[in-house]
Amino acid sequence: MDYIAIVGGLLLAWTFVQLICWISTSKRCNKKLPPGPIPLPLIGNLHNILGGQPHQSLTKLAEKYGPIISLRLGQITTVVISSSAVAKEVIQKQDLAFSSRTIPDAIHALNHYQFSVIWLPVHSRWRSLRKIMNTYIFSGNRLDANQHLRSQKIQDLIAYCRRCSQTGDAVNIGQAAFETSMNLLSSTIFSKDVVDPYANSGKEFKDAVCKITEEAGKPNLADYFPLLKRIDPQGIRRCVGKNFDKLLQQIEVLIDERLEESRKSPTRDSIDVLDVLLNTSQEDPEAIDRNHIERLCLDLFIAGTDTTSNTLEWAMVEIMRKPDIMEKAKAELAEVIGKGKIVEEADVARLPYLQYIVKETLRMYPTVPFMIRKVDQDVEACGYFVPRASQVLVNLWSIGRDPTIWEEPLVFKPERFWGSKVDVRGQDFEFIPFGAGRRICPGLPLANRTVPVMLGSLLNSFDWKAEGDIAPADLDVEERFGITLARARPLRAVPVLL
Repeated sequence: MDYIAIVGGLLLAWTFVQLICWISTSKRCNKKLPPGPIPLPLIGNLHNILGGQPHQSLTKLAEKYGPIISLRLGQITTVVISSSAVAKEVIQKQDLAFSSRTIPDAIHALNHYQFSVIWLPVHSRWRSLRKIMNTYIFSGNRLDANQHLRSQKIQDLIAYCRRCSQTGDAVNIGQAAFETSMNLLSSTIFSKDVVDPYANSGKEFKDAVCKITEEAGKPNLADYFPLLKRIDPQGIRRCVGKNFDKLLQQIEVLIDERLEESRKSPTRDSIDVLDVLLNTSQEDPEAIDRNHIERLCLDLFIAGTDTTSNTLEWAMVEIMRKPDIMEKAKAELAEVIGKGKIVEEADVARLPYLQYIVKETLRMYPTVPFMIRKVDQDVEACGYFVPRASQVLVNLWSIGRDPTIWEEPLVFKPERFWGSKVDVRGQDFEFIPFGAGRRICPGLPLANRTVPVMLGSLLNSFDWKAEGDIAPADLDVEERFGITLARARPLRAVPVLL
């Protein structure tokens, strides 16, 4: 009890000092913070976001206080943006000022923030890593060259589902999509698959990735009270570090295997992403070293698998809940490429309704609910003062459901994109599921190719019914909040051969 009292007293004193500094800064600048609920002593507005769904809680606060609000989360000033107009003002017009990211304490595990392109500040190292990704992984030429690998992984997915249909087993849609995405990435980077769906070997990978995104997205006292970082009171950093280590061990083995192969056979014919990264490191160690290669692969495995599998799972559950959408999608697929055929990337341009389904999924279930930014100096946004070191959250989930932009925003209606030029590439701020500005997701070109092909192939190869003969209308859409937005319960569906 004495220890708790001491900690509580220190926190109270520190919060009081911070509050005085905050008030004096606001007065000195003669500008006001965005509106928001009155903070309580010590905890500030933490009580306003508790409950497991912060993106929904902040949406409700925006309805009351406006499209840009300020909160005091413990000792941290947080500005929340919930409208496309304000997001455009901040991200497009002041992108550099808002280009840094608040680094959750969880990402300090194994010092990941020092190497990760996702969390590095916009300096020379970040630019070097982004250039490498854009040139050697996500460029149009590189994606075209690896198209056959993606096609093979989609065929593997359909073969797995066909085997399940023959035995009457349900497919865990998210798990199957995750394993496909994982093998797609690993075959591109390492020229080998890392999971076997028949041996359920992808479960450990998925569990580790899900644990990382879920834990890192949790409200963490260590983020709101820096004094607590040393003790990690909720164990979040320890948990994330444990799962980082699981994935890094696998990556280190793959890299060591390649280095050994290169020693034995210096004139290997095949050149994949890992070869390019290792060669670049050898030629210019300042551009990228072994640590950065390992962490880059870790970032790709986390960001490129969970987001894809979540999007596919959300799309499938919404389609299954609405048989008329399923019917329209199947009719388009049958007419354009023929019933039962696997969709190829070149087919997608001729499948507008399939594209609308993907867009509508991303509107309602953005890959990440928040775009996380930070200001490194005092700035002004929409006439309000945003003090240095403030955390800035752009609520993409809220923007995608804004009734002033979207008619019937809570209804899954792909037709709303008919004739619309709104796109995901970061220029239309009412629809920025991959972010915008210099921090836009570098994997967007790969996602644009992968998700429609995977979804279209599943729809064109099988009919689908929920496990246990659950009625379509009874399928739930409950969310599990984290850095990414997942379903609370996995979608299990039985494929029926056409």
